[in-house]
Amino acid sequence: MNRPTPKTMYAKSGSIHIAYQIVGAGPLDLVVIPGFVSNVEYIWEEPRAALFFSRLASFARVVLFDKRGTGLSDHVGPVPTLEQRMDDVRAVMDAAGSSRAALLGVSEGGPMALLFAATYPERTSALVIYGSFARATSASDYPYGFTIEETAAFIDSMERNWGGPWGVQHWAPSMQADIAFRHWWGTFLRLVASPGAAAATLKMAMEIDVRHVLPAIRTPTLIIHATHDRSLSVDHSRYMARHIRGARLVEVPGEDHLFFTGPAETILGEIEEFLTGVRHTGEPDRVLATVLFCDIVGSTERAVAMGDARWRDLLEQYYALVRRSLDHYRGREIDTAGDGLLAAFDGPARAIQCALRCVGQIPALGLQMRAGLHTGECERVGEKLGGVAVHIGARVAGLASAGEVLVSRTVKDLVAGSPIRFEDRGTHLLKGVPQPWRLYAVESA
Repeated sequence: MNRPTPKTMYAKSGSIHIAYQIVGAGPLDLVVIPGFVSNVEYIWEEPRAALFFSRLASFARVVLFDKRGTGLSDHVGPVPTLEQRMDDVRAVMDAAGSSRAALLGVSEGGPMALLFAATYPERTSALVIYGSFARATSASDYPYGFTIEETAAFIDSMERNWGGPWGVQHWAPSMQADIAFRHWWGTFLRLVASPGAAAATLKMAMEIDVRHVLPAIRTPTLIIHATHDRSLSVDHSRYMARHIRGARLVEVPGEDHLFFTGPAETILGEIEEFLTGVRHTGEPDRVLATVLFCDIVGSTERAVAMGDARWRDLLEQYYALVRRSLDHYRGREIDTAGDGLLAAFDGPARAIQCALRCVGQIPALGLQMRAGLHTGECERVGEKLGGVAVHIGARVAGLASAGEVLVSRTVKDLVAGSPIRFEDRGTHLLKGVPQPWRLYAVESA
């Protein structure tokens, strides 16, 4: 089982389906316009990205989407224009029930956010631009961009090496030595677009020039850029700040172009203060907790066989059973996604007993459940939990068999001296986690 992620839905933009998600329920809407490629589901597999979006969702109702031709949205023939992609933003906002929203334009998503704000000021409450540009290539009156030769060489290298951990040195140099991140990045590239589609999209991005739009923007604007960004010079943002009336420029330290691998808390603080007037102060609230992940084995096949209505009724019975056990063992429900549930406990023994009870009772519904537990320091954001400990718990659950409660060695060690018995399941590499972990199955009483 993966970490619970928001439900992916589809908005119709003309004849094109645009994949989108809604995260959080804050008092303001925030639409995130991604860089040149994205995947709204796989981005949640990266713990830093998941934590970033969870923090945004602590003060806003966040709308994420994949632009047409990328990720889970319809793949189309010719590379879409900025005008077509603006239509997609409107379609997503309409589907999400958002009449007016703040926009967060990231990298290549910045020009589209700028154009949207100038064209539809009545639908744009605020504008945040991160690591972006009004024009990417250099010109006689614009010395900051890439030359024609640099652009051609970069796109050629990208197309030839797409699908491996290519480009980490450009987009996230601080993560070059992180094996887990490099593995995630290579998979991410394969899932967001094909090499040819990615190259065509980047070529189009290099032709964008919205400098003439900047003076027409009247929306309150915040521009953020890493001072030593290796992928895109901060001079691009300095130019925009000079030409957008009242725009505020914030330069953050570092070389990373990706927003979630650099000084993420500083970036989040600036965005939160700009949009709400209040900044989340200090380090994230941390708490030691035992996290429990559980889900139904073979749920997709059962749902197809039963049909939507009968499956929903069965899911309600399943969740009712699990929640009764949570109440009995003083567990706290954190999140749900489909048939998966994340809960937290202040003691590992109670978490184990709760999991065993659920696994033992679920067969009465004609279902089988698996569960995974890990104890570690979690980052608390509102009512949610995040951080590496949660990520590890999800990975442990994903390795459990039907009817099995699988735990990390940390959990086993913390209940030493109790009557709970374990069977060694060996050492495993958990996706997205650098070091191997020894796992144990709990023996039922």
